[in-house]
Order: sequence, then C-alpha cells, then structure tokens
Amino acid sequence: MQIVSGGKLQMTLRVLIAIVIFGLMFVQPSDAAVRIQDDMGGRLGDYLIKYSSVRNSGQLVIIDGRCYSACTLVTGSIPKKNICVTSRAELGFHAAATSDRWGSFAANSIMTRIMYNLYPRHIQNWLNRHGGLGPRLVVLSGRDLAQMYPACPQNADLRF
Repeated sequence: MQIVSGGKLQMTLRVLIAIVIFGLMFVQPSDAAVRIQDDMGGRLGDYLIKYSSVRNSGQLVIIDGRCYSACTLVTGSIPKKNICVTSRAELGFHAAATSDRWGSFAANSIMTRIMYNLYPRHIQNWLNRHGGLGPRLVVLSGRDLAQMYPACPQNADLRF
C-alpha cells in the first residue's frame, strides 16, 4: 500500500477540484428543463402521466414551438411558475375526439368537459372569449400567451 504525503494529497485534491469545475462548465441550465417543440398531442392519459412526472420533478417546462391538443394539458398540470414561453410558443386547443368502431373521429363531449376543467382559470377564460373547445383549432400565441406566462431566459430561446 502506497501512502500519499501531505503535499501530494493537496495536489491530487486540487487536480480533482479543477476537473470537477471544468466539467461543470459544460452543464447548461436547459439540461434540467423539459423543452416542448412541435408536439401535436396524443392520448390524454399519456400526457397526464407524463406531466405528473414532470410536476413531481420540479423541472422547468420551456414551451418553444407548437404544443397542440393534449399537449396543452401542461398548463393545468405544471405550476405556472415552472412554465416559460419563447417567442415561438403556441398552444393549440380543440375538443377531445375519440374514434368510433369504423375509425372515424368524433368530438367526445364528456372528455372535452374533463379536459376543459383541467385547464387553469386564465386558459378557460381565454378559451371562452375565443369560442371554447370545438372541432376547429384555436391557437393561443404571441402577446396573449406572453401575458399569461413569463418569457424564458435568453438562452432558452436558442435552438441547438
């Protein structure tokens, strides 16, 4: 067994600290964030499970592009303080749809009501002013969206 003298131990510790500090320079804040870009939605249950996990982690959610359909449940699943938007952010809302036994899609009024009730009050109010949840897509973006959610930090607006 080799014994390290006091001077060599200090030098080894300094080298290790330098390596750790150097490695930390490559960690970016966005590594601890969830970025939504061009998410066109899917099954409501899948999104509720996904967002439950994100909510429990406390991660920041960066909306940086389209977030349509079930993706918009992020607004009711994640605390407002953990959501930010970039200049490209868009939320697209419509009624919930289910397929019948022939494969055709039709609005499902029960699921639409459940989805509507999951949205925070400020989203519900905006939807009410824009025709509610129906078959057509209603997009929330720009100034209206920026009044509801804070802008993301400058580096979050960059695409890599």
